[in-house]
Amino acid sequence: MRVVIAEDNVLLQEGLGLLLATAGFEVVAAVDRVDEFLAAVDHHRPDIALVDIRLPPTFADEGLRAVRAARRTHPDLPVLVLSQYVERAYAAELLGDGRGGIGYLLKDRVSRVDDFLDAMRRVAAGGTAVDPLVISRLVADHRSSRLDELSPREREVLALMAEGHTNSTIATRLYVTERAVHKHVSNIFAKLDLPPDDGSHRRVSAVLAYLGR
Repeated sequence: MRVVIAEDNVLLQEGLGLLLATAGFEVVAAVDRVDEFLAAVDHHRPDIALVDIRLPPTFADEGLRAVRAARRTHPDLPVLVLSQYVERAYAAELLGDGRGGIGYLLKDRVSRVDDFLDAMRRVAAGGTAVDPLVISRLVADHRSSRLDELSPREREVLALMAEGHTNSTIATRLYVTERAVHKHVSNIFAKLDLPPDDGSHRRVSAVLAYLGR
């Protein structure tokens, strides 16, 4: 799996590259500026991009703007964004564009190697991977919507879906059967009025509706 990294911290950039290479990923470019990132994406057409949300020269939202620009040119580009802090407005914008293949993790999550690598693979496959703390901050900014029709248990299931967990893992986390989780997921699709379609697509749509509300 081919990866482009955009990270200005040299030690973290090299550490990420080594970690990914050891796990079987191919890092085709590692850059620290927006123009270099966009050029690398155009040239290499990676399977996934790993981007720091704050890049030179102002360390404000250059990474977010780079992701927007890259996904305009390459709509199917999966991107996993890393941030030092929960930046709710940036996360809402990133996750609210209605497409999958997106993730938002806090940099602390990288130290949990298995979780981080799993998130990379899920996002590359078109799914989502969102840090639980990011989810809690986004959900705290609640506005009335169709999501209000979900039961407390369905909300729990959807929150775990947003983190990227499978039905089997959700069942284990909630101490219920996988059949019960499947029923909750079906109810979520129905209440969010998601039409019959490929299961993974509906799953991503439900997660994005939840996070982008």
